[in-house]
Amino acid sequence: MKLKHLFSFAALFIITAFSTLASAQGADAAAVKAQGLASNFGIIALASGLAIGLAALGGSIGQGRAAGAALEGIARNPGAAGQIRGPMILGLALIESLVIYALIIALLLVLKVG
Repeated sequence: MKLKHLFSFAALFIITAFSTLASAQGADAAAVKAQGLASNFGIIALASGLAIGLAALGGSIGQGRAAGAALEGIARNPGAAGQIRGPMILGLALIESLVIYALIIALLLVLKVG
């Protein structure tokens, strides 16, 4: 259990560090934008890729656990399949919407410097 918390804090630290670097601008940000150069494009691209990768990983783990629990419930009580299926599909849709939201954020970050 402690290892799980350690990985969670490490992921949070990495995301925070890269997002801070991606949004940080120096005093010459206006000069860089005037020249049309994106000096921190690599950092923003790395942060976006890491964000969507972690979102997809978390979403797939959540969907797998939700579907597994629903199938286990149906296997234990086949008569409750209709009552389990609806909330399971709603939960899967909500999990997937969070992953799509992370994709939109990542695309906005990349398009910000492009």
